[in-house]
Amino acid sequence: MKKSTRWILASVITAVISALAYYVVLPPLNFYSSAFWGALLFVIVVFGLVFSFLGAKEGLNKLFQGQLKKKKFKESNSYTKIFIIIAAIPVAVLIVGHLISSTFFNATAYANIITVPEAVFEEDMPENDLVTNIPLMDSESANIIGNRTLGALSDVVSQYQVNGSYAQINYQGTPKKVSTLEYVDFFKWLNNRNNGIPGYVMVDPVNSSADYIKFSTPIKYTDSAYFGDDLMRKLRFDYPTKIFGSIAFELDEAGNPYYIVSCMKPKIALFGGMDVNEVIIFNPCDGTSTLHALADTPSWVDNVFTGYLASQKYDWHGTLQNGFWNSVIGNKDCKVTTDDFGYIIIGDDVWFFTGVTSVSSDESNIGFIVSNARTGEYKFYPVIGAEEYSAMGAAQGEVQEKGYVASFPSLINVSGEATYIMVLKDANGIVKMHALVNVENYSIVATGTTQTDAKQAYIKLLMQEGIIKEEEAPSIISPEIETKSSTITVNEIRIITVDGNSVMYLTGDDGNLYKQNISADEALLLLKQNDRLTVNYHDTDVEKIRQIVSWSFAQAEGNS
Repeated sequence: MKKSTRWILASVITAVISALAYYVVLPPLNFYSSAFWGALLFVIVVFGLVFSFLGAKEGLNKLFQGQLKKKKFKESNSYTKIFIIIAAIPVAVLIVGHLISSTFFNATAYANIITVPEAVFEEDMPENDLVTNIPLMDSESANIIGNRTLGALSDVVSQYQVNGSYAQINYQGTPKKVSTLEYVDFFKWLNNRNNGIPGYVMVDPVNSSADYIKFSTPIKYTDSAYFGDDLMRKLRFDYPTKIFGSIAFELDEAGNPYYIVSCMKPKIALFGGMDVNEVIIFNPCDGTSTLHALADTPSWVDNVFTGYLASQKYDWHGTLQNGFWNSVIGNKDCKVTTDDFGYIIIGDDVWFFTGVTSVSSDESNIGFIVSNARTGEYKFYPVIGAEEYSAMGAAQGEVQEKGYVASFPSLINVSGEATYIMVLKDANGIVKMHALVNVENYSIVATGTTQTDAKQAYIKLLMQEGIIKEEEAPSIISPEIETKSSTITVNEIRIITVDGNSVMYLTGDDGNLYKQNISADEALLLLKQNDRLTVNYHDTDVEKIRQIVSWSFAQAEGNS
């Protein structure tokens, strides 16, 4: 085979193999991406192997026949050296690039990658009667409820499944978790690709409910599609040089579906400090998209940064302030985030929430950070107390006989007290109870079947501990619901178990039924027939059944 023919044929075969590999792997064509240099090394190695293979048969025949000249050996060796030198280039870039981008050489740059101003907890998180801006339900529970909702739709569930990755959004002023449907497998995609993805599941993480909503125009591009309909392949062909970060399914305020794609760029040397610098808003129905600078991202977009990236950047900031060696050996003033994060809605934006603890501390936080999921802004609240997992353990201990598991908590303000709020789930992941735990003293724990029940019990504990005075206790009933008062004589007392919780029902001489969870007020167990009570209550949806807010023995009976 002629030398020129061998080069041409090797180049063609390498181009075909590389094109197929690119179609499958989809690396960015960007010098700042490790994947690009890995792909380049792959191409060089493939070319070298093909080139060697094409000359191997001829070389072996001549070798056995004694016709291979010394010049040919030298020529072969020179080709080998050339390929080794060329292949060494991407290897060297990867090794040197990661080395010069490491925290060892750039501790100060990593520490200054973000700024974290201190903020006032009470100002940013004012107290509300009911917490409606915190999605207490986690994605695991959302997935269970979403699958249950989809399971009721026989025409849909046989062909599609819910994508288990729920995105947290602020939709029309309220927190929601949303997830699009996906094809079950290749054959379901093949049979339904002309119809597309018909809808999505929206979960209300405050009220623990879910709805299946149909798209006005079905989705064509999705993770579970194949070939040209694959979401990542469409994005890569449209933006071949972009380094993609997170991809989140979202809705605009009119309910139109989009994928929000973060584009990354290193802030330190060649590969270090990867951070978001641009955002692609992709319409999965028609395949159109727009590219925005981070600062120009529309306000309805919620998920540009992830909680993992937000935590990683703070960990750089918190551990490397005093240099690399201090982060390894001395740990002076080193701070890190806790192992998980929650969500909270502040204004129009979704914010990540997580505790900050000293590297040398085990069970306490020195404060909390929140980070804006759209802009990447940070705030630090110097609230000292128990870390989240200790609080979760305390809440689980209150109902240990039920075996409930606590979700990762969020932070709220109750009478000026920083308080963890979380939900307790059963073995099936269904939300059963709410729990509040005092941050400063996590032995103060209150639980209830509803958020109102739990908050009632928590405020009573704060008053019993002398942390707040009775006149400082807030109203914990929604202002739209009128609180009423009545003086009754107890005719009958019943304790009934509802969803694993003991509820006391009092029949009054006025013909009404008054109810309250015993876990919210154990003093109810002191009541007996014919006791005269003054009861503060609010009406329920059922006529003549009243929810007890507070009660006391009527003074006319000489009781207190």
